[in-house]
Parts: sequence; structure tokens; C-alpha cells
Amino acid sequence: MGIVISLIVTFWVGYLITRKYKPQPVLFMAGLILMFCGVALGLGTILPAKNSTGSVFFDAFEFIKQTFSSRAAGLGLNIMAVGGFARYMDHIGASRALVKLTIRPLLGLRAPYLVMAASWVVGMLLGLCINSASGLAMLLMVTLFPVLVSLGVSRLSATAVIATTLCLDWSPSDTGTILSAQTAGLDPVLYWTNYQIPIALTVMPVVAGFHYFTQKWMDKRDGHEVVPIVVDKTEADKDEKPVPMIYAILPTIPLALILIFSNLWISWIKMDIIKAMFIGVFIAMIFEYVRTRDGKKVLDGIQSFFDGLGMQMANVITLIVAGETFAKGLTTIGTIDAIIKGAQTSGFGAAGMILVMVGIIAGCSIVMGSGNAPFFAFASLTPTVATKMGVAPVLMLLPMHFAASIARAVSPITAVIVVSSSMGGVSPFDLVKRTAIPMAGAMLVNVIGTFVYFYR
Repeated sequence: MGIVISLIVTFWVGYLITRKYKPQPVLFMAGLILMFCGVALGLGTILPAKNSTGSVFFDAFEFIKQTFSSRAAGLGLNIMAVGGFARYMDHIGASRALVKLTIRPLLGLRAPYLVMAASWVVGMLLGLCINSASGLAMLLMVTLFPVLVSLGVSRLSATAVIATTLCLDWSPSDTGTILSAQTAGLDPVLYWTNYQIPIALTVMPVVAGFHYFTQKWMDKRDGHEVVPIVVDKTEADKDEKPVPMIYAILPTIPLALILIFSNLWISWIKMDIIKAMFIGVFIAMIFEYVRTRDGKKVLDGIQSFFDGLGMQMANVITLIVAGETFAKGLTTIGTIDAIIKGAQTSGFGAAGMILVMVGIIAGCSIVMGSGNAPFFAFASLTPTVATKMGVAPVLMLLPMHFAASIARAVSPITAVIVVSSSMGGVSPFDLVKRTAIPMAGAMLVNVIGTFVYFYR
């Protein structure tokens, strides 16, 4: 009975989210329904007896309160600091300066599709400092898209490459990376260097090659002629306020601090993500004062940092807590135990369970148009599932996290696809036809690489 109820509720969640309902309240409601049903059917409890409020109804909200408290103080502050820093970098123009400096070496090449493939690799590297897929895509559509089209690449090909530049959320300061590392009980830097980098470095040449041959073949199939043309500047580019090119180093400062003051190099000085972001903002404020000589303007500008903090709390932290509430409901009603037992009795084993979880996350990402929503909903379940299957949680979290961001680039309703297609003047449905083959390659490498490098 519990399985039937959980399936009905899960399909209801997917239906509402695909209908553009706000995912947080949908997940909260679903979690509460599952919790109450689980208790009513005698399938589980919400809180241990020693932590209970004395009322099942109140226990559900006590769980939400405790989850908010723990997430906001630890993981939440990390994510908010990253979001605030990113917002401030956009405000002062440092992100755009970094993109312009990075793509400059490509301008000397005259092989259109080679430049296009190399641009994808550059975009992936930029993703280490610019964590927002849609934000990075907007910057590249303004700066790189005109370059690619002027070399003779079709608008669809250029847009497809840009829309998939952050198909792996692989920065140590990425929200999913932080959540994965914390859930796996690992330091984010060590999780990045030991687990994410090997997969990312394997994915890069594969996807770059897929883009080169796929876009070239599809352009030829569609009758596109590779003829250099002049592309007018977009309105965003015309309104751009120039900043010194030295500003390009500012978005890289926190990443440099996190890597330098870690177990990789200088381990006796303690550095974490929050301090690195605060230091990065402080240094950027000094740069801004030297450039503008206007103390009031510099201090007023810091409001964008605080706005970024609030946006992360409103959009990301609430989504994580909502996802954990939904996951708690699935646990309370007995669904997770049933899935694990079913996998064990059917002979799936740990490897089969990893494939099932990756498939669920990828499918949900495409349908929901979000990588974060499904991953955040299932991430907290992973330690329990992994322990019962006899593998380390990281072996499930790593491919699940990457599967979410890869599949996101194949959904016509996700933000990065909608933004890119709008700015490129192409259909989002035509665009995902161009991204599907490279992302299929990325997904295969993601799964196979996890088994080859880490599964023992």
C-alpha cells in the first residue's frame, strides 16, 4: 500500500513541476502527505521517540524546522556565500571580463568547427569560476556567439555548444558539489580533486569531439554553408560598461584560495568556501575603489552581494530542505526500504542500483527542466541506500550529480536552454536536438568512468 501511495504522490509531484508549479511547496506538500500516510499505516515514524513533540502533526513540522536549522547554518551559508559572490562579480563586470579574456586566444583560429569545439572546453573551464549554467550561457551568448557565427558556424550549432558548456556542475564551489561532498562525508576540495576531476577530464575530449562532428554533420544536413558573416552587437553588448581587463582575475580568487590553502598545498592555514568568498569580495571592493574613486558607490554596490545571499536562501536552500522533506516522506512510508530489498532480491547489486538512481535523476531532470530539484530530492537518501548496498555513498552521489546537470541540457524547458535559444534566435526544441548526441556521450562517460575509476 505504501508503494502505491508513494508512486501516486511522486507522479503528482512530477506532473505539477512540469506544469511550472513552484517545486518547493510541491515537494513540501508531498513530503508531509507521505509522512502522515506512513504513520497512519504504521509503516514508520517521523521523529525518534526522544525527539518527538508528542504530536505526529507537529513532528512533521519539527522535522522541517530541524532541517532548516542544520542546512542554513552549514551547507546553506556556503551556498549563500557563493551566490552572493557571483552576483557581485556580475555587478562589477568581472565575470564578463573573465569570459572576454579567456576566449581571446580562440579569435586567431580560422577553423570554424575547431574553434567551436575548443570554445566548449573553454566554457567548461570557465564553469569553475562561474557556477550558474544560465548565467554563463548569457555571458557567452553576448561574447562568444557573435564570434562563432561570424566564422561561419550556424546559429543552432553555436547556441548548442554554449548551452552545454556547463553540462557538468564540477566546481568545488557549486551548490551540488557542496551538497554531494557533505552528504558523502568528504571535504569539497578533496571530493573535487579525487572524484570530479577524473570524470570531467574524461568527459571533455569526448563531448568536444561529439560537438565537432555532430554540429558539422547537422549543419551540412540542413544545407548550411560555412561562410563568414558580420554579426551585429546585441543590445546587452552595446550597453556594456567597460572595465579593466585585470578584473578577469577577480572571479578566480576564491577558487585559488580554496585550492592553495588545502591539503593539496598549504594545509597548516585553514581556508573554507565562506572565508574565500568574503575575501574575494573584499579584494574586489578595493579594485572598485581604485577604479571609481567613489567610496559611496563602492559601498552601495555591496548590496548586490547581499541580494545574492538572499536569492540563494530563497531559491536553493529552500529547495534542498523541500527535497529532504520529500525524501523523509518516502523513507517514512517505507518506499526506500522496499526499493533496496527489491534490488537485493532481484540480483541488481550495487552497480545496478547506481544505474537505477542515475536513470531516475536523468529522467526527472529532463521532465522537470531542472538539475537541482531531482538531485536535491534524492541526495539525502543516498547514504542509506549505499550503506545497505555495501558501497561508499560517493559512488552513487558522483554519477547522480553529474547526470542531473548533463540531462538538464537536453530539456527544452530548462533555464539554460530557454535563455540560450532566446538570445540565439532559435527554437528550444531544435536546440535540444543538437545537444542530445553530445550529452548522450557525456552521460555514458559519466557512468562508465565512475565504474572504471572508482568501483571496486
